[in-house]
Amino acid sequence: MANDKLTQIISLCKRRGFIFGGSQIYGGLSSIWDYGPLGASIKKKIKDIWWKRYVDEREDIVGLDSGIIMSEGVFLASGHLKGFSDQLVDCSSCGKRFRVDKIEKVEKNIYKCPECGNQIDIGKNPPRQFNLMLKTNMSAAEDQPYYGYLRPETAQGIFVNFSNVLNTSRKKLPLGIAQIGKAFRNEVTTGSFIFRMKEFEQMEIEYFVRPEKANEFYDYWVKERYDFYLNSIGLNKENLRLRNHSKEELAHYAKTCTDIEFNFPFGWSELEGVANRGDYDLTKHAQESGKDLSYFDAKTKEKIIPYVIEPSAGVDRTFFAVISDAFCQEEVKGRKRTVLKLKPHLAPYQVAIFPLLKKNPELVKLAKNIFCDIKNKVPAVYDDTASIGKLYRRQDEIGTPFCVTVDVDSLDDKKVTVRNRDSMAQDRISIDKVLEFISDKLG
Repeated sequence: MANDKLTQIISLCKRRGFIFGGSQIYGGLSSIWDYGPLGASIKKKIKDIWWKRYVDEREDIVGLDSGIIMSEGVFLASGHLKGFSDQLVDCSSCGKRFRVDKIEKVEKNIYKCPECGNQIDIGKNPPRQFNLMLKTNMSAAEDQPYYGYLRPETAQGIFVNFSNVLNTSRKKLPLGIAQIGKAFRNEVTTGSFIFRMKEFEQMEIEYFVRPEKANEFYDYWVKERYDFYLNSIGLNKENLRLRNHSKEELAHYAKTCTDIEFNFPFGWSELEGVANRGDYDLTKHAQESGKDLSYFDAKTKEKIIPYVIEPSAGVDRTFFAVISDAFCQEEVKGRKRTVLKLKPHLAPYQVAIFPLLKKNPELVKLAKNIFCDIKNKVPAVYDDTASIGKLYRRQDEIGTPFCVTVDVDSLDDKKVTVRNRDSMAQDRISIDKVLEFISDKLG
């Protein structure tokens, strides 16, 4: 059933213009996806909500937009060039390559190939380390290359700019630096649609605190980020949970980490990680660069290396969770209805306007007039390219909360029919009250 739901969601996203395969007309690129008109709209809304809550509405967090390509020294200091790798093993039967931690273990050294089902003996065929970094030649001369690296996370751009932000913003601890941007990882094991990609987008905060306050702020950010998904995004509580990392699975920089997990169509997995990174990053960058990245506390007259609490969210995974949470199939009068029960503030359109008869110029004119009157006040769309039943189903599938239909009676009684997406209930409303009615329903 889970695979069925995932297949249906992927089909819906492609069919309705949420997500397309990258470079599709040239055969596509593995695990690269393009967001279509509707997907781009939802993705922007997610980022805007995050930015508003954490940058615009707070005094202790400032924004940053750092470069995607960074120098080799950055990733030598961060440990990415040395330790940012996966253990991979090849199947001798089918020739495919897999991450050891992502395939089924049968016994001590024996694993099951997920592709052909044959056994993989890592005693005879030991795993090899595969670095996930993507590098690019920044030199104009091919024979004299100078390599930079595409960042695997947005965090490093924040760390190397810590003193710049500190000196220009004149902020005191605790201080957060927030960033939304692309990151790149040469993942070998990808799949599950947009859950794991080679190019993805992150929403990250590095929250700098005094070392003795780190545990307190760590607990705060775990609760705060969980609340964000419940109340700012509107995900269902039964699809969210917290999971603490064991010592064995902690990243090399982390003292503690908690995952906020979502019940995706393929099962529970990480939506966001909240980590206490300690002073690892600032210390390493100070050592590698030779620059002073300490913080001077004017009250205590001491220089300290702040600890960092990092709430790291994926824009694409949040999008995936939103679509998965909203996806619904139900039977209506013996026929299957697919509907995205998106929260109205995330829906690409909040209202759609239709004329009942597209060949009736008076109805078309009235419908377009209503559309023009409200389109700058709420996200709206006009459509007359199908029968009314098909128009309703189309809007159900893209998550539009309300549809307004202009019919022949509208010319005389100056009223229209407003249909609710979820209940399919219909109300007859005066044309001059449509915007007020919809605004009240949207809250």
